[in-house]
Amino acid sequence: MEKFVRHTGKAVAMDLANIDTDQIIPKQFLKRIERSGYGEFLFYDWRFTPSGELIEDFVLNRPEAEGASVLIAGDNFGCGSSREHAPWSLHDYGFRVVIAPSFADIFYNNSLKTGLLPVRLSAEDVSTLAGRSKDKPEYAITVDLEAKSVSDSLGYLKTFEIDDFRKYCLMNGLDDIGLTLQHESSISEYEESSRQTQPFLAFS
Repeated sequence: MEKFVRHTGKAVAMDLANIDTDQIIPKQFLKRIERSGYGEFLFYDWRFTPSGELIEDFVLNRPEAEGASVLIAGDNFGCGSSREHAPWSLHDYGFRVVIAPSFADIFYNNSLKTGLLPVRLSAEDVSTLAGRSKDKPEYAITVDLEAKSVSDSLGYLKTFEIDDFRKYCLMNGLDDIGLTLQHESSISEYEESSRQTQPFLAFS
């Protein structure tokens, strides 16, 4: 998993409430077995017409949104079905941070395991950041995970909460597999010992 320590990136706002996972990554694109390659299908039904033509006035299709890596969203972002593909598609598209007043619990936890940082701020703060991103096309936000802070060049500075364990995992690029592999030597020692004392057990 990609480490997250500090990120500064262009911000884009989709200040709608209850953006669900089926809009983030529609169900017809869930047939892939890889964790990558979903970015091109992000918000597909909002970005394209049924015939596949680009909807030019959709926020992510506008020229000023090109290269954005911080998404500002509304309340209850990531609600709906519990598909890991939603944070995968956001991360694959290029987003490193999603800022919203609240997130669906499963989406929030899946994001942290993907290297995508979900940041909860008050509705007032989210509205402030969304407004600035709309007024200033090259508006950038800095998110410092070590300091647990969100800031910009206009004097905005607020802190956010995140579980210390999740913070540690993100800063060290550790997903569930990575955490397990930290104990690889102990696992190998146990397997070798078990082969000697319990030869009827098979280890691959």
